[in-house]
Amino acid sequence: MIIDAGPFIVDGENVNSRLWALIKRGTERGDDLHTTHPILAQVWREPARQANLARAVRLLDTHALDESVAIGRRLAASGTSDVVDAHLAVVAESLGTFILTGDHDDMSKLNARFETY
Repeated sequence: MIIDAGPFIVDGENVNSRLWALIKRGTERGDDLHTTHPILAQVWREPARQANLARAVRLLDTHALDESVAIGRRLAASGTSDVVDAHLAVVAESLGTFILTGDHDDMSKLNARFETY
């Protein structure tokens, strides 16, 4: 699973208990858990108030923003413009996994495999 920005945010600042439980269970099962650097840039604001986010991120593989050609092609094919979402879709596809997101409309347009959070 690769995690979008929405599930990380609760009251704008912290990882909620539901996501933390998913991450903990996934880690215990040996699941591959991922996010991207652009997603972290969207959610990280005050590290002193985001201790749970910091703990969660240590358990995830975090992917850099690359694959610019594939991202651009995905944007063109979908008629969308959100580079962060397209990057997430490209990374998820390359990993053969799904995106945990609250943004089903954009992920549908991007033809991404996802589960709604």
